[in-house]
Amino acid sequence: MREITSESAGFQTLCVRLERYIEDRSLLRLALVHRSYCAEHAGQHSNERLEFLGDSVLGFVVTDELYRSFPDLREGDLARIRADVVSAVALAPLASSLGVGEALLLGRGEEHSGGREKPSLLADALEAIMGAILLASGTERAAAFVRELTQAKIAEVSRRSVYGDAKNRLQELAAKRHIESVSYTVAEIGPDHQRRFVAEVTFAGVVGRGEGHSKKEAERQAAIFVLEALEHFGA
Repeated sequence: MREITSESAGFQTLCVRLERYIEDRSLLRLALVHRSYCAEHAGQHSNERLEFLGDSVLGFVVTDELYRSFPDLREGDLARIRADVVSAVALAPLASSLGVGEALLLGRGEEHSGGREKPSLLADALEAIMGAILLASGTERAAAFVRELTQAKIAEVSRRSVYGDAKNRLQELAAKRHIESVSYTVAEIGPDHQRRFVAEVTFAGVVGRGEGHSKKEAERQAAIFVLEALEHFGA
């Protein structure tokens, strides 16, 4: 079985991608050490303390961004957006896009069970990387890293807040137009450990498509697409 070390291709690639934010490779390596690896390597510490630190960095920066960017949103709306943005469901794809999975240091059991693609492990490692950047490079670079990673997700989730419960709003619009119901078609894609749902809905000639980690989320995204299109064209 291959051994993922600090000199692996995955680690080297990650170092290049993060070189603007962290130059301390030993600290970055620590951020990638899952506790299953420690069980097989005496004296090796896990990334859990860095994860604890990074979680605080993530929460603070996202909260600050939301507070400054949406002065008209209520506290409850801000809290809901933050919860979505900092969730493992949101963080795992970001970690995957950086190549974190290929650089993880895992024990044999975790390796064989698909640990490199598990959302919880990817999200935890990403938070640990945030903690490592804070320690190695300071607050400004850590904050810049978090902002770069989360800005698209913040925009996406905040848009949902503007539309509230998009499925209900679309159904209400259907009632006003004397349309009996709005129906969605949903398909499942991806392997079991990365299952995703794709939903489609057609309304007033607009085909809305959405994806998510649950059927409900995929349908909501499809409804948001339709509502945005109708608003854009004034329909």
